[in-house]
Amino acid sequence: MADEGDSLGGRLGRYARVGTSVGGLAVKLAGQRYLGFGLDRDKHAGELKAALGGLKGPLMKAAQLLATIPDALPPEYARELAQLQANAPAMGWAFVRRRMASELGPDWQAKFARFDKEASFAASLGQVHRATLLDGREVAAKLQYPDMSSALEADLNQLKVVFAIGQRFDPAIRTDEIHAEIANRLREELDYRREARHAALYRHMLRDENQVHVPGVIDSHSTERLLTMDWLSGEPLLNWKSRSQEERDALAIAMFRAWYVPFYFYGTIHGDPHLGNYSVRPDGSVNLMDFGCIRIFPPRFVRGSIELYRALMTDDEARAVAAYEDWGFTGLSREMIAILNRWAAFLYGPLMDDRPRRLTEGMADGYGREMAQNVFGELRKMGGVRPPREFVFMDRAAIGLGSVFIHLRASINWHQLFETLIDGFDAEALAARQEAALAAAGLKDASRQ
Repeated sequence: MADEGDSLGGRLGRYARVGTSVGGLAVKLAGQRYLGFGLDRDKHAGELKAALGGLKGPLMKAAQLLATIPDALPPEYARELAQLQANAPAMGWAFVRRRMASELGPDWQAKFARFDKEASFAASLGQVHRATLLDGREVAAKLQYPDMSSALEADLNQLKVVFAIGQRFDPAIRTDEIHAEIANRLREELDYRREARHAALYRHMLRDENQVHVPGVIDSHSTERLLTMDWLSGEPLLNWKSRSQEERDALAIAMFRAWYVPFYFYGTIHGDPHLGNYSVRPDGSVNLMDFGCIRIFPPRFVRGSIELYRALMTDDEARAVAAYEDWGFTGLSREMIAILNRWAAFLYGPLMDDRPRRLTEGMADGYGREMAQNVFGELRKMGGVRPPREFVFMDRAAIGLGSVFIHLRASINWHQLFETLIDGFDAEALAARQEAALAAAGLKDASRQ
């Protein structure tokens, strides 16, 4: 299809539209830094959000990702970008008909008993239509917007400008690996056949979790840019905020297991714990949806997560050093390790406390941000640190899921919940499970990402 390739014309057009918005802000930044012009960072961050807010596509999604990665950007920018929502207008019906014909052929409508003309959801990379197959099966047809390959490559270049804004203001965290990781994951998200394999992987990994549901994929109605899956009915998670403490706690446990059984048993994480990517059934079980942003880790990375927890529990500095090396950090001085341990102790805190509690118990509003600013301020004085790329989405998933637990006001013994997952951990056994699961899902080479 002419409108689907990574075309020069499509890319140049995207450069022009996006570059005008983002480039103008970069000029303001340069003036502030090199020419001494005054710059209100809060106002500038608001202008950046406004510049990105009208876009549909990868840069919108990247901005949302960045807002959740600690200190990838200054707090003023993270706060504004976190408010971005993928609410661009859906494609009209005439356009949808052309796109569907290009994916399933001119007789595509004969393959459905019903296909809703209005999109049920419109997101940054595509939109979802509810439909019914000829056999009566209710499905969700996710149709990718046109020219996304060109948009992605143009946006990734503009993303470097956004990173430059943050890097110049705060060089404590070096962002080259963050950019590389986001680029890899976004390129994968455009391949719906890969997402279908990710869904198969999650069905395999969560097959024994009765409180978590993963949709099946209808291969006959799916292509590289069209993904048709079972329609899973449920209500938004935030609707459960008014439920009883027992119901909210049970939902939080289901969410915890939906994310961390795949990680600690198979080395796999769902990297986009966005509120729109799951819903809740009447019995409190969870529908897990959207498998575009999946990160598969080598077993050593999972081992590092457990070893750092054990090191903090026993105040074992040598064990902590080995854990950071498992994660891929290199060249850390004892001073840097001490600083990183403070941040790790904050993140692992609820897991180290053997009693029912809320995540934010004993913390004043803004304590986490204040802690981050202190930690990264000290790292900046020591020349900064470059996070391994594997760390990016793991950190993001942990923070995103933590926000869900805070919304639910869940009060759980996180220590015991975590210990049941890691009891008897064996990296070799994980490697064998991972290899078998990836092979079953047609993702045999994914562990070498």
